[in-house]
Amino acid sequence: MGASVAADGAMEAGAGGRLSDLAYERILEQLFDRRLPAGAFLSQSELVKRLGIPVAPLRDALRVLEAEGILTIHPRSGIQFVKPGLELTKSTYQYRSILERAAVRVFAETAPDEELDMIAERHRATVEAIEKRGLDAALIADIEELEIVLHGGVIGALNNPLINSSYRRMHNYLKLVRLDRRLTVPLALRSLREHAEIIAACRTRSPDKAEAALMAHFNAALQRHMGMY
Repeated sequence: MGASVAADGAMEAGAGGRLSDLAYERILEQLFDRRLPAGAFLSQSELVKRLGIPVAPLRDALRVLEAEGILTIHPRSGIQFVKPGLELTKSTYQYRSILERAAVRVFAETAPDEELDMIAERHRATVEAIEKRGLDAALIADIEELEIVLHGGVIGALNNPLINSSYRRMHNYLKLVRLDRRLTVPLALRSLREHAEIIAACRTRSPDKAEAALMAHFNAALQRHMGMY
C-alpha cells in the first residue's frame, strides 16, 4: 500500500513538472506570436483560462519566468509582462556580446571546414533568393533559422551547458525586443552580409577578425533597433 502511494505521488510530481514546462512554453509562445501583448497585466485566473493549465504548475512556470526577467508577479494583484524598450534592448545586446565574443574565437579555431562551408553556402543562397524575389514568409523563416545556425554554432563551440542555458534565456529577450521590428529587404540583406563577414573570418581561422566582425554585427544590429524608438 505504502509503495503504491509513493508511486502515485511520484507520478503526480512528474505530471506537475511536465505541466509547468508546458505552461512556460505556452506563455512564451503567446508572447512571441502576439496573442499575449508585451506589457500586458493579467490576473492569475485569466492566465489559467488562457493557457488551460492548473494553478499550481502555472505558478511554478511564472516563478521561473520572473527569475528570467520576462514578467513581474505582483502579489494579490496580477502578473505584468515585460514591455521591450531601449534599456532591455541595450542590456540584451550587452549580454549577448559578453557570451559570444569569447565563443566566436573558439569557433574560428575549431569549427569544421564542412560546417563553415555549409553555413556560408546557406547564407549565399538566401541572399541570392532575397535579391531575386524579395522577402516572403519562407525566406523570413530561413533568416531566423540562419540566425540560430550561426550564433548557436558559435555558442556551442564552448561546449558549456551553463552558457548554453544562459544563451537560451537571452534568446527569449532577443525575440521580445524584435517583436516590433519591421524586417525589410535592405535590413535583411545587411544582417546576412554581416553574418557573411563573421563566417569569412572564421574560414581564415582568424579569431581576432572573427571577434571584430561579430562585434561590428552586434553594434550595427543595436543601432538598427535603437532607430525604432
